[in-house]
Amino acid sequence: MADFKQAYQAIVIGSSAGGLHALSSIFELLPADYPIPIMVVQHRSKDHNALLEEVLQAKCVIKIKQADEKEIISPGCVYIAPPDYHLLVEDNKTFSLSSDPPVHYSRPSVDVLFESAAQVYKKQLIGIVLTGANSDGAEGIIEIRKNGGVTIAQSLLDADFVYMPRAAIQTLQVVHVWTLKEISSYLLNLIR
Repeated sequence: MADFKQAYQAIVIGSSAGGLHALSSIFELLPADYPIPIMVVQHRSKDHNALLEEVLQAKCVIKIKQADEKEIISPGCVYIAPPDYHLLVEDNKTFSLSSDPPVHYSRPSVDVLFESAAQVYKKQLIGIVLTGANSDGAEGIIEIRKNGGVTIAQSLLDADFVYMPRAAIQTLQVVHVWTLKEISSYLLNLIR
């Protein structure tokens, strides 16, 4: 287990339309003490403040919470970008929140999280693009791969909405194209 903790220090996930089902499928299999912190951008209305976290937490044992400004990124937690804020990873492995303009019509933006995390974690980062109906995440996948990280996209045969994973795959920077079940197995195998 020690080798894998050293190999990967963070996981970033982007999802949009169909994301609740996809995220639930992955997180409900993770143990409460999962040693790699997970950061998520799920596109959602700014009016749905903590509903996503509550719904996911009801199905999962790993802690799920909204990321806070200046919060230290810790293992055993899934951090979700707050509605209407970009989520960024700082050099000291804390979060910052930004109300900068939307990217690909989205705030929070998957690309913003992925690109900032890639700069901090480099080859110790895993980036995953799940179901969604826009192209957010594709530029972030390029940045993660450029920094030596592992890139994954949900299989188009498995995704409720194929546009987001397809845009990531079309960058030619996605290392693995997997179903949700395969993604879950991979994440669990990292700690075995």
